[in-house]
Amino acid sequence: MSDGQVVNNVKHFRALASLTQEDLARLVKVTRQTIIAIERGNYTPSVLLALRLSKALGCSVEDIFNEKPS
Repeated sequence: MSDGQVVNNVKHFRALASLTQEDLARLVKVTRQTIIAIERGNYTPSVLLALRLSKALGCSVEDIFNEKPS
């Protein structure tokens, strides 16, 4: 098990999909504040939410979230 940080590309893929934070929040059934926290790296989503994000953004979970070596 590694102790690296989780890096996410939610903001990048959201911009590519031309979605606002509010649009994405509505699609994945969370609040805009949750999307903000995820994009800032202050909140790591559950597996279910990560799957919803990947579906809404049209990419794999691995494209959105990956581990940066420490």
